[in-house]
Amino acid sequence: MADQMQTDIRKTLLRIFSDANGDFVSGERISRELGCSRTAVWKHMEDLRKEGFKLEGIRKLGYRIIDKPDKITANEITLGLQTDILGRHIHFEEEVDSTQKIAQRLALEGVPEGTIVVAEAQTAGRGRLNRHWHSPRKTGVWMSLILRPQIAPQKAPQLTLLTAVAVAQAIEEVIDVMPQIKWPNDILIKEKKAIGILTEMQAEADRIGSVIIGIGVNCNQEKGEFPEDITNIATSLAIEANKRIDRSLLIQSILHNFEKLYITYLEHGFTTIKILWESYAISLGKKIKVQSLAQVTEGTALGITDDGVLLIETADGQIHKVYSGDIHFQD
Repeated sequence: MADQMQTDIRKTLLRIFSDANGDFVSGERISRELGCSRTAVWKHMEDLRKEGFKLEGIRKLGYRIIDKPDKITANEITLGLQTDILGRHIHFEEEVDSTQKIAQRLALEGVPEGTIVVAEAQTAGRGRLNRHWHSPRKTGVWMSLILRPQIAPQKAPQLTLLTAVAVAQAIEEVIDVMPQIKWPNDILIKEKKAIGILTEMQAEADRIGSVIIGIGVNCNQEKGEFPEDITNIATSLAIEANKRIDRSLLIQSILHNFEKLYITYLEHGFTTIKILWESYAISLGKKIKVQSLAQVTEGTALGITDDGVLLIETADGQIHKVYSGDIHFQD
């Protein structure tokens, strides 16, 4: 009970500073909103400093946060978060095998929609087809988002494409670099992979219980830090932007953009998402080869259907629908 009270106080305190947008907040206001003494306010400020926050305190003006620690915690994400639903319940771990596994368990336990699972490191991070995702400590965003959309199960793949758009928009905001979406679930920067998305569903025949969306973002890896087998095809935001990335800020931006798109999608359908997705798509108009478990299809990528299915025109003029597979670009 005491730990929960401290957590609630810390969330309220960070919300107060967030609402101030960098301005000073008086000790009197903090005392009033927290329901504590001025001496207790001073102690809370010292606790923030111990966590790595840089605070400025001026007599008669109060306190303000001038810098945050380079780490991901629930408090860090909450400070400045501009959403109503997404990220309002945060499950944070220093290290997990996979955020997807934890999110699946939490979803079955009935946690609210918008709950996110975030970790500083994953020991068994995975992407599509159970491929390993390199997730070292304090270098990236390793996150899973729990949704409970009232849509037909067959429409769930659209949420992968929605996620890609939200992440692409967030990257543009944070590092001012134009990312490229590679169907179905990768985001590239300068044709190297920086982000992967994994969508999994818990559903009955005609009803979705939950959709778990895993997002892995290479943020602060330096050149030479990737495993040898991916060093020529992977990159990080820091490499491409030539600066370290505030990972909490990136998470906030992803959640903010996702929530706006998600509301649009639930209210108006997939059309707007489709247009935005195609504006980021790297493959459209290019000759590609798509390798799936069943076959290989070669041709020109035309776009996606309203269901998110890739359309390819082959050399004989036939248009084929591709539901899953790996894209390879052809010269």
